[in-house]
Amino acid sequence: MKPRTSKSIGLLCLVAFIALAGAVLMPSRADASCLGIYCTCTVSATGHNFGTYDAIQRNAVTSSNTVTVRCVALVLSVAVSYEIRLSSGSSGSYNQRQMMSGANTLGYNLYTNSSRTTVWGDGTGGTQTVTDGYLLQLLFPVTRNYTVYGRIDGGQNAAAGSYSDVITVTVLY
Repeated sequence: MKPRTSKSIGLLCLVAFIALAGAVLMPSRADASCLGIYCTCTVSATGHNFGTYDAIQRNAVTSSNTVTVRCVALVLSVAVSYEIRLSSGSSGSYNQRQMMSGANTLGYNLYTNSSRTTVWGDGTGGTQTVTDGYLLQLLFPVTRNYTVYGRIDGGQNAAAGSYSDVITVTVLY
C-alpha cells in the first residue's frame, strides 16, 4: 500500500475597498481659513483595492489611493487653508477599521505616511488629519493630491469573501 501525502489548500479572500465618498462642509459664515469671499473647495477620491488577502500566508497587504482637493477663488489673491479628515467607516473605530463580508470582518487601517505609522482620522484618539494652505489667484484653481496609505495586517483568520467598507472624506476650510 502506497503512503498518502496531504496538501494544504489555502483559501483566498478578495478584499476590495469600495469607495471613498467625497463630502465638503460649506461654512455658514465667512470662514477665517478662506480669507475673502467666493472661495470654494471640492474633494474627490479614488477607492482602495487591496486585491487578494491570503489568510494562510499571513502576510500584510498594502495599497494606496489618492484624495484630491481642488480650490478656486473668484477674487484676486485669496489665502486658503483646509483640513482633510477621514471617517472611521463601518467599525466606528480608528483603532482598527473593519471591512465586512456579510457577518465576517477583516481589520485594516488608513495612514498619512508611507511607513504606515500615523492613522489618518479626524484628529481624535491619536489619529491625525492632513492640512494644507496656499494662495489662490483669480480664476486659477489649485489642485492638490494627497496619498492615503492602507494596510491589512497579516495573520487574520478571515473567511473567504469580498470585503468592503465606505470611508467619508471631509474637507474643512
